Amino acid sequence: MMQRYDYLKAIAGDVGDALVVSAGWAAREWQALRSGDGNFRPRTLGLASSIALGIALGLPRRKVIVIDGDGAFLMNLCGLPTIAWQNPPNLIHLLFDNQCYEASGATETATVMGADAVALVKGAGYKHACWVKSPKGFREEFLKAWKRNKISFIAARVEQGQPVLPPIRVDELENKYRFIRHIEATEKKGILGPSDHRRR
Repeated sequence: MMQRYDYLKAIAGDVGDALVVSAGWAAREWQALRSGDGNFRPRTLGLASSIALGIALGLPRRKVIVIDGDGAFLMNLCGLPTIAWQNPPNLIHLLFDNQCYEASGATETATVMGADAVALVKGAGYKHACWVKSPKGFREEFLKAWKRNKISFIAARVEQGQPVLPPIRVDELENKYRFIRHIEATEKKGILGPSDHRRR
């Protein structure tokens, strides 16, 4: 078994201008592999998939990737039927299962007793969902999902831990504004209003 970083490294060169929403420690790994303002890291555990859904619906011509951990995934099971119901074709949902809440002390998650993420998303209505066993297989399924242009879920069981990586130099608030400004610049549309709100 390999670490999450090994799997993310396998696809880092394949994502083009996709917008990426990542949970937990995966955010640091992804930023190290593919730095830029098109990466968003929500602070609230569990909401990455729901935030990615909103972005995918709002920008239907833009690929959106969500990088989930098993802990975050299990905290937002109620969001899965909504994601499947809305069925955004531009959303790719990635899940890495290391059987613990690693960022907060490695408390075990329910997957240690056999909770199956792929079975859960299929039950919620995802039409394309699979487990992969290697970074090579992960990349193959990712490229299929990219070309398929239908909501897809790809999951891998991984070891705990990550390599030594540089810290992310911006906090969550700055990250949010950089991410929004990145969307404004690349989509040529306004999202936030002007900063000058003085009464005239």
